[in-house]
Amino acid sequence: MQHNSHAFGTVTGGIILALAAGCGASGGNPSTDGGSRPEGGDARTDTRSSADGRVSADAKPATDGTTPRDGTSTDARPPTDGATPPDGTSTDAGGRVDAPTEAAPTVVSTTPINSATGIAVNAHLGATFSEAMDPASISTTTFSLASGSPAVSVPGTVAYASSTALFWPTANLESNTTFTATITTGAKNAAGISLAASYRWTFATAGTVAAGVPVDLGTASQYVVLAKSAISTVSPSVITGDLGLSPAAATYVTGFSLIADASGVFSTSSQVTGKLYAADYASPTPANLTTAVGDMGTAFTAAAGRAPDVTGLGAGSIGGMTLPAGVYGWGTGLLMATDVTLTGSNTDVWIFQVAKNLTVSNGAHLILAGGAVPANVFWQVSGDVRLGTTVQFDGTILCKTGIALNTGASLTGRLLAQTAVTLDANTLIAPP
Repeated sequence: MQHNSHAFGTVTGGIILALAAGCGASGGNPSTDGGSRPEGGDARTDTRSSADGRVSADAKPATDGTTPRDGTSTDARPPTDGATPPDGTSTDAGGRVDAPTEAAPTVVSTTPINSATGIAVNAHLGATFSEAMDPASISTTTFSLASGSPAVSVPGTVAYASSTALFWPTANLESNTTFTATITTGAKNAAGISLAASYRWTFATAGTVAAGVPVDLGTASQYVVLAKSAISTVSPSVITGDLGLSPAAATYVTGFSLIADASGVFSTSSQVTGKLYAADYASPTPANLTTAVGDMGTAFTAAAGRAPDVTGLGAGSIGGMTLPAGVYGWGTGLLMATDVTLTGSNTDVWIFQVAKNLTVSNGAHLILAGGAVPANVFWQVSGDVRLGTTVQFDGTILCKTGIALNTGASLTGRLLAQTAVTLDANTLIAPP
């Protein structure tokens, strides 16, 4: 913001106080009226003597923003019509200049759309913003769902990624019911600017249940192994896909005999058909890994927030079972002591929510039948994950703690751990 500094005076008793524009003026060729003018410029300095000998200086800056020859500088005065100059500032009629203001974020689309009908009872909600938001401001406090009059809140879980907030009800919604979703002004963008006003939309359910929706992994899907504190292996592992570690450095990737690429962006290993990335590698690797680790956490929260179709199946022991698509939840650990079969089409989705540890016994196999694919199988585990020797397993494991594969275990899927991943002569293949 620029201002011209003016010292204003009044005329009292024949005394004229100085009026100075800009930083002052110095003499040039004398004018016929006793003043002086700089050569070749528009800035004019008139001096006049009062009866007591005091001098009044009236320096008028050049209107084209040029600098007079006497070394003073002048700025073109802002428009006085309230127009906005090219730099985004605004002026009022008096010529005062205000700093540019940043527009408030808005909601640009929703799922379901406003006034939609026939929505499945196991649906989730989504709201996409006009810009990146502060994730800390997107929660069940600022994103809520209710029905009825007076309104009754619907419990759920909120996750945020890639400018989109998601609300997953903790149980299927009531059928044939109208719901109102609200995002309050507590939702803020990355600069801390709130929505201009609360945003609301409505939709009505039918009595149907929709096919499952895969968990959105974001950029974490680019890695067959992604961890935060360490990745280790006992050779020889055979891994097809990329590995990432952040915020830990490459020294915490052990057992791979890393070969640094000349670019400094990644390393390679004879055990990996792909690349290995760590937080201390050259740009853009650190930023990419930070995003991927954030997406991993968001996916964990989103998977945990799905409303379970079945809870406590087998009292936490599912060996020998055949399971159709759906969301399965346990408030305990989960044991797979013998083979388990998942049967369904290539569009069906399985989500397993485990509050404690997931243990797969030695030699057990997870069998996919009827066209089921590993990319649509998700294991959300709050405790540890341990796959026994020669286990054959499928799906993406989203683990809040550590993942360990014993000797000879194999996986078609992803290992996404919020601590460490430990391998022992394992075979890993990223799902197509």
